[in-house]
Amino acid sequence: MTESRPLRVFLVDDHPGMRDGWRAQLEGHAEVIGEADDADPAIELILERSPDVVLLDVHFSGGGGERVARVVTEQNPNVKLLAVSVSADPADVLRVIAAGASGYITKTADATALLDALGAVADGKTVFSPDLAGVARQVGVIAPEIATLTPRELEVLRLIARGLTYREVGEELFITTKTIETHMSHILGKLQLTNRHKLAAWAASRGLA
Repeated sequence: MTESRPLRVFLVDDHPGMRDGWRAQLEGHAEVIGEADDADPAIELILERSPDVVLLDVHFSGGGGERVARVVTEQNPNVKLLAVSVSADPADVLRVIAAGASGYITKTADATALLDALGAVADGKTVFSPDLAGVARQVGVIAPEIATLTPRELEVLRLIARGLTYREVGEELFITTKTIETHMSHILGKLQLTNRHKLAAWAASRGLA
């Protein structure tokens, strides 16, 4: 990270006490340029202010950290995101990393670990808490496959894997059934799968369903 200015960080968590704690830990080490407690204002302000790193809770209203990561990554890939959660559930980790986060640490991390993780993510590295080492290996295995999918294709994949029909996916994403068919063709080709049933099994085995 450049030494000419402090790291610019945006905080997203629906608990004011958590944001207060982060702000205290970052004082003197990074500049907090904004905060939000819900997905929509978070997305709007992050895209407006373009922080170096977003410190992002995983579970909150409006679609949570997964939605924020997906939208921000799609619209401004220069913004890095570090997910922070009380959950060490592999499915949570895989979903938010697949959505675009560059790291995932648990809320038990101390100030030193938090600052180290923020700096590493800002420098383009992928970071996980030590207690998530096994999940990190799994992410390393699926990352090349996930990276071939566009954010929209990943959305379609998740909804199909959850058992939705093409019509239901179209209604959810406000796109036509024909467009869903096109996305599915691209997804199956990229992942070298032959049908939606194998796709659902592939996604479930990787915690993406």
